[in-house]
Amino acid sequence: QVQLVESGGGLVQAGGSLRLSCAASGRTFSRYAMGWFRQAPGKDREFVAAISWSGGSRLYRDSVKGRFTISRDNAENTVYLQMNSLKPEDTAVYYCAADEHLPVVTTPHGILYWGKGTLVTVSS
Repeated sequence: QVQLVESGGGLVQAGGSLRLSCAASGRTFSRYAMGWFRQAPGKDREFVAAISWSGGSRLYRDSVKGRFTISRDNAENTVYLQMNSLKPEDTAVYYCAADEHLPVVTTPHGILYWGKGTLVTVSS
């Protein structure tokens, strides 16, 4: 069992930065691929970024490439999402997700574990 708790959301002006954190419980964190998703009001949940258990593979949705960076610290059981050059269209609730397989954490379906989310609001 893995429990995920996100933090770091808030209100930021366009062009600003935020760093989201996702703290995971359990001793087997390093076995899981991790992902970040987001859901804006009235829209479907969408993939943002994912990272393999070792950190050696990282995937991003096209609209955040070059602006967002996913990383993990297995010793601290934490995954991060550094978000730079934020845009109003990045406004959403951001969710952390964990699964044993990297491809699974690139879609919002079939994922083993989800956090409850943290709200990011980017003002224009």
